[in-house]
Amino acid sequence: MKQNHFERFSFNEYILNAIEELGFHKPTEIQERVIPAALKGTSIIGQSQTGTGKTHAYLLPITQRIDTEKQEVQAVITAPTRELAHQIYHEALKIAEHFPKEAPLTVRCFIGGTDKQRTIEKLKTQPQLVIGTPGRIKDLVEEQALNVFTAKTLVVDEADLMLDMGFIEDVDKIAARMPEDLQMLIFSATIPEKLKPFLKKYMENPKYVQVDPKQATAEKIEHVLIPARHRDKIQLLHDVLVLYNPYLAIIFTNTKKMAEEVADRLTEKGLRVGRIHGDLSPRERKKMMKQINNLDYQYIVATDLAARGIDIEGVSHVINFELPTDLDFYIHRAGRTARAGYSGIAATIYEPSDEDALNKLEKRGISFENRDIQKGEWIEIEDRNRRKNRQKQESELDIKAKRLIKKPAKVKPGYKKKQKEEIEKFKKRQRRLQNKIKKK
Repeated sequence: MKQNHFERFSFNEYILNAIEELGFHKPTEIQERVIPAALKGTSIIGQSQTGTGKTHAYLLPITQRIDTEKQEVQAVITAPTRELAHQIYHEALKIAEHFPKEAPLTVRCFIGGTDKQRTIEKLKTQPQLVIGTPGRIKDLVEEQALNVFTAKTLVVDEADLMLDMGFIEDVDKIAARMPEDLQMLIFSATIPEKLKPFLKKYMENPKYVQVDPKQATAEKIEHVLIPARHRDKIQLLHDVLVLYNPYLAIIFTNTKKMAEEVADRLTEKGLRVGRIHGDLSPRERKKMMKQINNLDYQYIVATDLAARGIDIEGVSHVINFELPTDLDFYIHRAGRTARAGYSGIAATIYEPSDEDALNKLEKRGISFENRDIQKGEWIEIEDRNRRKNRQKQESELDIKAKRLIKKPAKVKPGYKKKQKEEIEKFKKRQRRLQNKIKKK
């Protein structure tokens, strides 16, 4: 039988059974570093990218610490989007299923876009674990329907996105109703300056856990660059998609307007296209997510909200129709594919104006393949930096050669021509040497 490394955390047997059923055998780095401290009730700031296993880094210790004999709110988990709150809720239910029948764990999810009055009526019995969006949880607290003053733990997931979307104020109002010795678990891909006053207000000497990915993105992602070359970009995107024929592709744009334009044009060309962006109503988004999960669409056009707040299974390809202005979002976008050990492709259609951004991504350790489409087929093309690198190498060789082959002390007629020949011979020798090294 395969050894389960989670046993050393002294979890209850039913939680170990849940871990077994989830298929976890070895903790990820963030789980390894967060779980022991979280079990002790320590406040933690966890900085890690998406896909590092952070959801279970807090869910497992929280469910372990809940006293099922007390029918009161003991932990609150906040997430910036309804979809993310739902995902966390479903993961919590998978653990709750394993609790003993005589001592069940009660978990509830509270999100906007649902009937508030009906929710309030159902809160005659308080749940032990609350998961939801900050706005709806705050409303229920202010209506005195949800009693968070008994909670020991507050989780703020995707805190930087919470800040961007303007929800930190709601989280603040929830935290203000909770006990002073509150355990706070904050998880964020980045810790922006504007988030620090909130952290200082509620956290005294928290444990800081930063997990840098071994690579900027997952190992099994192939990063591909496709030059736009003044072509109709949406037509090029269509050709890329048809040629890839993905299981499921997410196409990223930077604005809602562009997402609509791209989705409309691709639909006109006969592709099955879904769309996710901030202008969809709650009902439209719920319907769209259901259709996506039912695989009604092969292609989804999305803004960056989908890269952070939504987990879509089975994404084989990510296409950047536009590079994001914040390059961290390139990592989040690419992280939508190659999950759970599968491989994936992250392709970018780039313009000359993207050169600076691409150089920065290469400095982060991302290695790109260069491809184009010719007569309906993929072709390998020269690295966009090749000419630049060659010119740089040549100028470096020139400087080196001129430094070594100096002007003779006694100048004879024709010395300039002779010196030029010597320099060219030296450069040829150096090039041969470099080629030999490359072949090795």
